Amino acid sequence: MSTEAANLIPKYRPLKGPVRAYLLLASAVAMASAIFYNFYFSIGGWTFPSNGYLYFLLGLYLPMVFLLFPPVKTAKAVARIPWYDYLISLAILASTFYCFFNAMEMRAMGWEILAPWPAKIACLIILLSVLEAARRATGLAFFIIILFFASYALYSGHMPSFLNGKSYPFWRVVTFHVMGPESIIGLPMRTTGSILIGYMIFAVALMHTGAGSFFLEIAQSMLGTVRGGAAKVSILSSALMGSISGSVISNVLSTGSFTIPAMKKTGYPAYFAGAVEACASAGGTMMPPIMGATAFVMAEMLQVPYVTIILAAIIPSILYFACLLFQADAYAALHGIKGQPKAECPPFWPVLKKGWMYLFSIFIMIYMVVFMSMEAQAAWIATGILLLVSSFKKETRLSWSKFLDFLEGTAKFMAEITSLLAACGLIVGAMVFTGVATSFASEVVSLAGDNAFFILVLGAISSFILGMGMTITACYIFLAIVMAPALINMGFEPLAVHLFVLYWGMASYITPPVAMGAFAAATIANASPMKTGMQAMRLGVAKYCLPFFFVMNPALIFKGPWHEILYSFTTCLVGVALIGGALEGYLLFIGRINYVTRFFMFAGGILLGFPTAMTDLYGVASVLLGLTLWYFTDKNRTSEANPMLAK
Repeated sequence: MSTEAANLIPKYRPLKGPVRAYLLLASAVAMASAIFYNFYFSIGGWTFPSNGYLYFLLGLYLPMVFLLFPPVKTAKAVARIPWYDYLISLAILASTFYCFFNAMEMRAMGWEILAPWPAKIACLIILLSVLEAARRATGLAFFIIILFFASYALYSGHMPSFLNGKSYPFWRVVTFHVMGPESIIGLPMRTTGSILIGYMIFAVALMHTGAGSFFLEIAQSMLGTVRGGAAKVSILSSALMGSISGSVISNVLSTGSFTIPAMKKTGYPAYFAGAVEACASAGGTMMPPIMGATAFVMAEMLQVPYVTIILAAIIPSILYFACLLFQADAYAALHGIKGQPKAECPPFWPVLKKGWMYLFSIFIMIYMVVFMSMEAQAAWIATGILLLVSSFKKETRLSWSKFLDFLEGTAKFMAEITSLLAACGLIVGAMVFTGVATSFASEVVSLAGDNAFFILVLGAISSFILGMGMTITACYIFLAIVMAPALINMGFEPLAVHLFVLYWGMASYITPPVAMGAFAAATIANASPMKTGMQAMRLGVAKYCLPFFFVMNPALIFKGPWHEILYSFTTCLVGVALIGGALEGYLLFIGRINYVTRFFMFAGGILLGFPTAMTDLYGVASVLLGLTLWYFTDKNRTSEANPMLAK
């Protein structure tokens, strides 16, 4: 089957009748159980045991994967559910609920080590189901990697050097992965059940009440009419959308279907329009307040409040989008691309009046997280407020059919997330169970010696390569276990290290040969995928530079005194402006620059991004030298003032 034909096949099976009714009921029960657990409710003194609650969620969401996702992506497989998918779903239900009802005894009697045969069979069914669910939801490459980790403890004793660990017999590995606290129901699933589920459902509620169109319209009202406005609208709307949805591909497909044609219409080439949308969507997943599943896992991994992750991500995300805006503006200035006609851009205040409830609910959520430390409850309360307030307007009100669509949307989203994170738990389990995590980190430090920059480059390359074959969450979890400790042992700030890994893992979305975000945007733009990917690398240059900046200068993640934070932010902002301008050949308030000047400006921008006074001094010298050469040698120079908001 051709790629084009495969892309026309729906991602999910269309469910009808009793199967859809089951999906809606399971979705509602899962939400109710999450609220019951996270608000510490009880019935007659009974509440969910922590491990029992996670088995309960698995029992509700994991069967959905086999009902929604076909085993192969063909029109025939999508059209109907075969008998064996029903059988697998029932087996998962029976196995997970067996574990749920025996959760207390399982922990008290140490079934992880010595389990009765019914428990062993249930564990084997759950383990195999998690592996197959991961394959269906995320693809073959991820399945192969997860299968390696799931089976690693069987042969780790025969692996060489720092990959060597302790081996265990088959049933011991199976019961550890399912009943142990560090694998399938380990940190990723605990994060899902305690925090992530509420925020993901809040994101679905925003989309189903019309927040997507509001973000696009508010961006158009603010930036649509300025120079290169269509690209700037794409950047701002994708930043807003991505910060809520946390998904690069869905962001490209949703906002890109509007922004890419608009960019092409105003004069941007198809490949450039696709690259802008891909870079903006990739950056949106690192933009507070939600940032996707990985940020919540990071908070649990570091044992810090989620608000700490939000604060740390603010300055890097601002710098990333600033660089992207500078480049889009420079291209527009060089090629004379005007803004969109005023008649096509809605006025700001009517748009804000129409969609204020979205911003209000997000504000409520952030307030409760930051000032009330209600991380587990904030998203649920914000969702309730959003649904209540939106019900007063006909166009945003959830009718009964729309409410059922909302339940179905949450079911699809959470089934996919749950299968992904349950599989990611196998990575943690394998590394902890065999003891390889500790030895790997020690060997990396030994290999690097005292060269901190070498180990950073090694970490960046590892993150990028793994990001091509694994989901970002899986890539982050693996490197947070095996690579992050090595970087931290070299003296780097732990939070900066974990963000470093995340940023470089995300780079694969815009970097060929994989570049899934760029290739998805190229499909919409009807452009060459490879040309779009190469342009996305150029536009997303900040994604490659910023991790080195903030890992070597923690002031950029709000670690340090305020004067140092402000100084570092200012120099880095100037730095990314110079980098973006140098790559495009056009600087704000300067105009067109030649290749010699571009070289010195790019070098100056990189030097200004690093934290020392000496690099800042060299950076300023490089910029001054570049400007001097430009003034005396560039015959095309212009003194015309050219702010980014020019019409």
